[in-house]
Amino acid sequence: MIERENSSTILDDMLEHETPNTPTAASTQFETRAFVETDVAKLKQSLGQLPEPIVNPPLVIVSGLPGTGKSFFCRKLATRFPACVVESDAMRKILFPTPQYTATENARLFAACHVVIESLLKQGIPVIFDATNLLERHRERLYNIADKTGARLVLVQVTAPPSVTYQRLRARKEQRNPEDNSDADWEVYKRMRQKVDKIWRNHFVVDTSRDLTPILDKIVRFLTR
Repeated sequence: MIERENSSTILDDMLEHETPNTPTAASTQFETRAFVETDVAKLKQSLGQLPEPIVNPPLVIVSGLPGTGKSFFCRKLATRFPACVVESDAMRKILFPTPQYTATENARLFAACHVVIESLLKQGIPVIFDATNLLERHRERLYNIADKTGARLVLVQVTAPPSVTYQRLRARKEQRNPEDNSDADWEVYKRMRQKVDKIWRNHFVVDTSRDLTPILDKIVRFLTR
């Protein structure tokens, strides 16, 4: 069970750095604080059977634009290296069955995800965090969780050529895949593409338009060394 103090500490840090001093932001903070523990409980219940704990579990942070194949890559990696995949799109629909993608919704979602991730790592459970993670200030909170828990930090940038991504997002719109929890379309992709921060730390780059076997082999070797 996640301690109240732990939830509050992560939430305080998140809200301090993310929300400006405005009446709207204050309302977002209040609502996020009010719901975070209930949200965390819902997300934990959705995780299913967890992998066996290990010493020094890794936190694999996956970053990439919509349609680049992040979730596909995460599922492939989890079959090679047992880990709990925390998928933000799936978590969002657990908390918000009809998501609106508002600032309040985002704050609640990621506050709860971060609490769950920290709790899992403290139990020795390897975690793969499947989210866009495009901004450095968002990744910094995850770096802090890794530092705090002693987890091994592994960064993966998932890419695909825009033409491939366009076809994937078009196919998503035309025929829904049950494993695809994202609602993002090409317009969302173009908008988010304008706001991508460079990853300054060492990281793997995965192009999902190519054969994934070589890069998966490389990442698994790194995780198991």
